[in-house]
Amino acid sequence: MQDEYVLELEGIRKAYGENVVLNNVSLKVKPGEIRALLGENGAGKSTLMNILFGMAVIRDTGGFDGTVKISGQEVKFASPTDALAAGIGMVHQEFMLIPGFTISENIKLGREDATPNVLSRIFGPRLESLDTAKMAKDSRKSLDSIGIGIEEHARIAGLPVGYMQFVEIAREIDKLGIKLLVFDEPTAVLTEEEATQLLKVMHTITEKGIAIMFITHRLSEVMDSADSMTILRDGELVVTKPIAETSLVEIAELMVGRNIAKMAANPEQQEKLSHAPIAVKIKDLYVDMPGEMVRGVDLEIRQGEIFGIGGMAGQGKVGIANGISGLYPADGYVEVFGEQVNLSKLGDALSKRVAFVSEDRRGVGLLLEENIAYNIMFRVMAIRKEFLRNYKFTKLLNRHKMHLHAEEMIKLLDIRCRSWRQKAGTLSGGNQQKICLASALTMNPRLLIVSEPTRGIDIGAKELILNYLTKLRNEEGLTVIMISSELAELRSLCDRIAIVAEGKIVNILQPDAPDAEFGLAMSAVTTDGKSAN
Repeated sequence: MQDEYVLELEGIRKAYGENVVLNNVSLKVKPGEIRALLGENGAGKSTLMNILFGMAVIRDTGGFDGTVKISGQEVKFASPTDALAAGIGMVHQEFMLIPGFTISENIKLGREDATPNVLSRIFGPRLESLDTAKMAKDSRKSLDSIGIGIEEHARIAGLPVGYMQFVEIAREIDKLGIKLLVFDEPTAVLTEEEATQLLKVMHTITEKGIAIMFITHRLSEVMDSADSMTILRDGELVVTKPIAETSLVEIAELMVGRNIAKMAANPEQQEKLSHAPIAVKIKDLYVDMPGEMVRGVDLEIRQGEIFGIGGMAGQGKVGIANGISGLYPADGYVEVFGEQVNLSKLGDALSKRVAFVSEDRRGVGLLLEENIAYNIMFRVMAIRKEFLRNYKFTKLLNRHKMHLHAEEMIKLLDIRCRSWRQKAGTLSGGNQQKICLASALTMNPRLLIVSEPTRGIDIGAKELILNYLTKLRNEEGLTVIMISSELAELRSLCDRIAIVAEGKIVNILQPDAPDAEFGLAMSAVTTDGKSAN
């Protein structure tokens, strides 16, 4: 039957160079079905959606293998406009609304109704008058269809976040011929009450025969709302099955479980750490970092520990490090080796020998137009006044000492470059990351915070960085906080791992804890199946 499935993806494969991000992924979605698409960061969900919507990033990187069918017909979308014309819409996590426009104007944006007038009859349809009455009527119909009683003439600016999300949905419903809606983390910014209402709206939509692809990290919502689920892991299809045939624990385990060499807890190391003094105390930490809000974190980390912080993207793990470093407004108490850090003073953590390797190496970590040597040294020169010659009335750069140190770090971390004179911006991502690490180590820190240390770098550079962090802890007793979206990476290296969800610590686990415990924590669910918040 031609319309048995609204969407069919068959044998989808996508590679960026030698990096295969999707491999032989197939799925089918029926009209009126809510299909949850699940997986960790990097599992391939975004790439699959980019393929479905004909995004330029796919086309410009060699396309993909496999077929996409809408209502039984094979399609080759060249742009998101083609996808929309075929009946595919998306409700974005980040709102695509114009604050100064009314709800009606946002719903009809790009598809405005117009009526002819004297000028348009002479100079063409571009001068037609907007049919605001019809636009308002259509908008009212779309809002009513999802059970939202908000006034269509109200402006977007000042609306509660939940209403903005419902306007996004109404806009997609208003489009003619919609067959499939993709909801990308739709409840991420909503209150619990708003999220409950949204899930009801989703069922209202599917009653009209429209299918929904539901991308979320909140497994409790999947259990409550989805009809079926598809799980991706490392670009591979793990399973597709009805929700009625699974459980929270099984979903969590399937999302996270993989054939990796998990680091079993080292009894000798654990015993040593249990007697080590507390190196870092964090109490009631709040950080106002857009997209990575932290909402009351308490932690104690022991001297010589490699402490991991993991979780899904946008849940707050990155905000912790940025707040301690003073890069974003923060409130709470942070103590490092007995000294309180002034969170409102940029550079105070550095002055207390806390070094930070940022996840944003190009925006925060590096001076791209400066040479390698200067990038390695500029922090220690600014904070500790090292690599400078003291004269009676001034200090001048000790270039010889600086260049010798740069050459030593280039050799130590295997930074692939022509010489220390090469500009940092001309190097590969992996070598830029090594420069950031070299700069941090040059500070001779007592506490090293590394945020996403291996993001976007090749496997060789990744192995070198991880091995070196272990060496620093084992040989020099350095305390390390490692923040990463790659759970396997954390489990292979860390002594303990805190999982952050919705800005809070959900659980602190040993690296050899069951896969399901990690999966549940990343979904803001405790091991008893209850919401952690």
